[in-house]
Amino acid sequence: MTLLALSGIGKRFASTQKAGGVQALDDLSFAIQTGEFVSLLGPSGCGKSTALRLAAGLLTPDAGAVTFPHGKPEIGFVFQEPTLMPWADALTNTRLPLVLKSMPRREANARAAAALARVGLAGFERALPRELSGGMKMRVSIARALVAQPKLLLLDEPFAALDEITRNRLGDDLLRLWREDGLTVLFVTHSVSESAYLSERVLVMPPRPGRIAADIALPHSRDDRLSSVTIEAQRGINAALQAATA
Repeated sequence: MTLLALSGIGKRFASTQKAGGVQALDDLSFAIQTGEFVSLLGPSGCGKSTALRLAAGLLTPDAGAVTFPHGKPEIGFVFQEPTLMPWADALTNTRLPLVLKSMPRREANARAAAALARVGLAGFERALPRELSGGMKMRVSIARALVAQPKLLLLDEPFAALDEITRNRLGDDLLRLWREDGLTVLFVTHSVSESAYLSERVLVMPPRPGRIAADIALPHSRDDRLSSVTIEAQRGINAALQAATA
């Protein structure tokens, strides 16, 4: 069942450096099925983040349409940076979406504490952002995205600034949460290895203006980053990316 579809999307941004602005996306089209884990892969500036923001409703397209054929689901969004309120503790940051929904404080606190526990931060509810490592801050951001129990989770290169060990652990945690919650995930990355390990499908984008150059299905299980199947998937994705950026 199709959860999300982007059809013929065009998006242009005004620019002081270029007359007529910058065409970020041109005839971008793809669909995501319920329960899929899909990665958008491409070079910096190809429009991946723009596509994600269009899916979230944070931007509107100049052409084409973003549709949810069976109704718009609850959406969680994880940005490149944790974007935490520096004066607020982890629990307060996590419960923010529930506060905006006017949920009673006691219930919101319980839901936020449970979300923090699910991402490995039980016991850190009262920690301020300055007391947390980069990986822990990102875990708070993921907990905040999950606390409203979304059906669609959008992630914009959330692990790009982290060291490889932390990045791999968070990737494994994300896969666990995807499986446990039956989430549909759209994940932006510029890492071939990350997309090969995490995804069921990889949508390869060429340099701007963004569109889909290749749609690669990955039938392998995600149990070993260094398995022959995962390495072969990396080769196929890398070949498609090289062709798209040649």
